Amino acid sequence: MARESSVLMRMSALELSDLVRRIALKQDRMQASTFVVKGATFGVRERKGLVGFEEFRNGSVLRPRRVFMRNNNTDLCGLRLGSVTMETELTRTRVGFGGSFEPYVNPRPVRAKASGLYAVDVALMSPALFCLKIPSWLVYVCLLLSFLLLVDSDGNVEDVLPTIPQGKSSGTVLPYVGVACLGAILFGYHLGVVNGALEYLAKDLGITTDTVLQGWIVSTLLAGATVGSFTGGSLADKFGRTRTFQLAAIPLAIGAFLCATAQSVRPMIMGRLLAGIGIGVTSAIVPLYISEISPTEIRGALGSVNQLFICIGILLALVAGLPLAGNPLWWRTMFGIAVVPSVLLALGMGISPESPRWLFQQGKLVEAEKAIKTLYGKERVAAVMYDLSTASQGSSEPEAGWFDLFSSRYWKVVSVGAALFLFQQLAGINAVVYYSTSVFRSAGIASDVAASALVGASNVFGTAIASSLMDRQGRKSLLITSFSGMAASMLLLSLSFTWKVLTPYSGTLAVLGTVLYVLSFSLGAGPVPALLLPEIFASRIRAKAVSLSLGTHWISNFVIGLYFLSVVNKFGISSVYLGFSAVCVLAVLYIAGNVVETKGRSLEEIERALSS
Repeated sequence: MARESSVLMRMSALELSDLVRRIALKQDRMQASTFVVKGATFGVRERKGLVGFEEFRNGSVLRPRRVFMRNNNTDLCGLRLGSVTMETELTRTRVGFGGSFEPYVNPRPVRAKASGLYAVDVALMSPALFCLKIPSWLVYVCLLLSFLLLVDSDGNVEDVLPTIPQGKSSGTVLPYVGVACLGAILFGYHLGVVNGALEYLAKDLGITTDTVLQGWIVSTLLAGATVGSFTGGSLADKFGRTRTFQLAAIPLAIGAFLCATAQSVRPMIMGRLLAGIGIGVTSAIVPLYISEISPTEIRGALGSVNQLFICIGILLALVAGLPLAGNPLWWRTMFGIAVVPSVLLALGMGISPESPRWLFQQGKLVEAEKAIKTLYGKERVAAVMYDLSTASQGSSEPEAGWFDLFSSRYWKVVSVGAALFLFQQLAGINAVVYYSTSVFRSAGIASDVAASALVGASNVFGTAIASSLMDRQGRKSLLITSFSGMAASMLLLSLSFTWKVLTPYSGTLAVLGTVLYVLSFSLGAGPVPALLLPEIFASRIRAKAVSLSLGTHWISNFVIGLYFLSVVNKFGISSVYLGFSAVCVLAVLYIAGNVVETKGRSLEEIERALSS
């Protein structure tokens, strides 16, 4: 026995695991065979010809966290590369030794670090091993030494395989995120283009004195967006994410063309309505698509890019209005420009991969693997497919209907999503964007277009900062910081119009307060809701719940756009800004008590956590 132990001590980890493999190969039948890896056992069911082994039968399938068996002719076993968690609980049974792992019974994880080309190779154990004439202590020692040889100086377990360079997968995803963000640019552009053009198009269409029709030109876009946002989720579930983008590009292009060529109010309103339907659909599926194709480690940053490109769209609309002073008919060109990105969106989505999650839900497994390979590289196909399979196995329920969103099971999380967008709008952001020109003019600022462009630039700048902080600071903390800053900024704006002692500085304070407000908004209240919604909603309700929340966004947006000036005329701008400040304070309290943190967690992990 001493001689055997001496030989055993000199064996490498690879040799030890190879020894276990050779032991396993001596069995004609192996029952309850299990992989001892990644936090759970993995039984093999009626599989012949598995690479490296003879035959496995009658194994009960226990679901691991990070192992994926691809059931095809090659019988490959794929393992997630990168950091692993070994959560082991070894037990002795009546028939011998087996690996018994319960994935959801609070195991103690040991975080692993990458090191070496091979670590434990995959150790296979079975109760049938102990029918052999081999001392049971030998197998225990083999496993123990294999484990000890992987422990580094800090007591951490070395990785099973080298980690995957994260840059490769993220770099592959970026072009498709960029294509999707054309929808976000169009969202922002159509939202902001009317700000500078309204005065000039009103003169051209003969409605200078009709403020009601002017209000309808502004708000019809929002009415269309409300319709589009409610239909976007159903379309995305039925036709897929990329095809829905292409469908949305049709009303976006037609609407922009009608607005650019309108000779009366009717085609102008019709064009705004169609454009609104298009941006309503894209507003629902841009964050949905980005969240579903983004790697977990950078999902926060990529998700906030949606809001960044909305801000860029608004800024482009403000900049596009600069030539208006010298060319009153320039407003037609401003609307017509939007046709180009609409066409590019349709063409770009024609070559973009479909969401792997949607393909998996539709049972299109081969296409899902192909999409994963395109997005992340072939090395991550097995791991991502297993994540998708575990998520779907967690719930065999059919796709949710609209009424399911209001059930006791989902209503709380759905109400959080709707409340975030409601607070976002009631805090006054779009009132600031729509009517910033009028506010600056009333404050005595001559170059109102330049002041509005400054607002747009601060929005872009703040959102860019938020993108870098999203996966470090977390969603919840950014929301609280953002709404707190917005409350203080609105209070400053209110005081600038109230205190007579500040009258000489009212113009400067108006610009300062507005810029600080928009900057605070762009740090959290702007980008986080659209990012957070696809993360907190279960997969079976995700598309429809996002649509419902976006519908709340557009309805409140429509009402504010339609009645903001009337409310200002009745109560005064100072009182309105004070009301916005109060809403921001309420938002901080609500977020502190109801919003969960999601940074660094996969969509499947978040879904399991919220459903437990």
